[in-house]
Amino acid sequence: MALSDINIRRAKPTEKPLRMYDGGGLYLEIQPTGGKLWRYKYRFGGKEKRLAIGIYPDVPLIDARRRHQEAREKLAQGIDPSAAKKAVKTAKL
Repeated sequence: MALSDINIRRAKPTEKPLRMYDGGGLYLEIQPTGGKLWRYKYRFGGKEKRLAIGIYPDVPLIDARRRHQEAREKLAQGIDPSAAKKAVKTAKL
């Protein structure tokens, strides 16, 4: 079941990190401290990896889905989205 903005806003932290899945590997991780983080879980080279997409509400649901789709497209081209993100970050420094 896909997430909605109302479900995200109403979600409360628990003792352990809570994951609310949107589909295709995209999920919102709610920390016990109350932080809400967008993550994308995928496999590359036989290994499971996670890509940090952003912090909710700085990155709203629509932007998280767009970034998730961009990462999926890179993965389909044989590019590790996490490595590509790191390369862009180091190039800016």
